[in-house]
Amino acid sequence: MSKKIAIPVDEAGVLDAHFGHCKYFALLDEEDGKIVKEEKVVPPPHEPGVLPKFLSDLGVTDIIAGGMGQQAIKLFNDNGVNAFVGAPKLTAQFLAEGYLEGKLDFTANYCDH
Repeated sequence: MSKKIAIPVDEAGVLDAHFGHCKYFALLDEEDGKIVKEEKVVPPPHEPGVLPKFLSDLGVTDIIAGGMGQQAIKLFNDNGVNAFVGAPKLTAQFLAEGYLEGKLDFTANYCDH
């Protein structure tokens, strides 16, 4: 099964610790363990509960973030998106590759399905 990974990023493509107020989301499509496509999308204005549905509607299966509250994690899980929190401040490409290779350490993983 292929994945679509969302990572909140700044202009340089580096993890933005404030996912709810990030300028962009890097969306990385995975097939057979490799990143095959990357694009940046501008999120809608921040309001509670909007981003989980927005990203789910784009086909996102996983989100990698620096920090996230329990309610946001629950909303992502409720929308079919696995939430991985506590990622280091690195580029989206590096984070996604590390995640896919099982080499990325998170301080927490709130996958619910």
